[in-house]
Amino acid sequence: MLGTIVNAVAIIIGGLTGILLRKGIPDSFKNTIMQGLGLCVFIIGLSGALKSENIILVIFCIVIGSIIGEAFAIEDKLQKVGDWLEGNVGRGGEGSMAKGFVTASLIYCVGAMAIVGSLESGLTGNHETLFAKSLIDGITAVIFASTLGIGVVFSSIAVFVYQGIITFSASFVKPFLVAEVIREMSAIGGLLIMGIAINILDIKKISVGNMLPAVFLPIFYPFIEPFLIRVISFFEMLL
Repeated sequence: MLGTIVNAVAIIIGGLTGILLRKGIPDSFKNTIMQGLGLCVFIIGLSGALKSENIILVIFCIVIGSIIGEAFAIEDKLQKVGDWLEGNVGRGGEGSMAKGFVTASLIYCVGAMAIVGSLESGLTGNHETLFAKSLIDGITAVIFASTLGIGVVFSSIAVFVYQGIITFSASFVKPFLVAEVIREMSAIGGLLIMGIAINILDIKKISVGNMLPAVFLPIFYPFIEPFLIRVISFFEMLL
């Protein structure tokens, strides 16, 4: 858990630093910075998504994962947590705390480093990936908090819980974590990060939170592979 603890602390420190800097940044600068960050987040997601070597599996996982996420209303629950924080901790502008919490939580949780780093931490006790992620998250938390507010600081709680669960569960899923599975999990995470970028840029509201279960579905690849082979064969016959 050491890597996850360090990661959460880095977000808190970076977020609080961003809050301190917030008043000195004009609104026009904040808007432009957020647009730039949105573009950067999109490229990060795209580079991860392009690593997939099994697009049928990605599509299957996104569809099934979205159904599961909608059934459990994951994004609504995240939003409710953000709204609760907004009402009980304070306001930094209408909806800013909730938006900062949800946006930062998703960005910090769905990336490849969060998944792979937590798995490494749980399986081998190697925290290097999470330490590297901590540095990156701490720096980006400064920028996000300066524009989105204190909700970014509270995303450290979501990161701690999310990565902690993956770390503790790693030993149970170890038999299924072949290289192909990890690659496709990372690719799906990249795809979801692209969705977050679209949200940041206000192009279209995408319910990324409800797609989160898709990231973990490649673990079940050995069981669904026969079905996917039949689907591929069916489309090949049509072509």
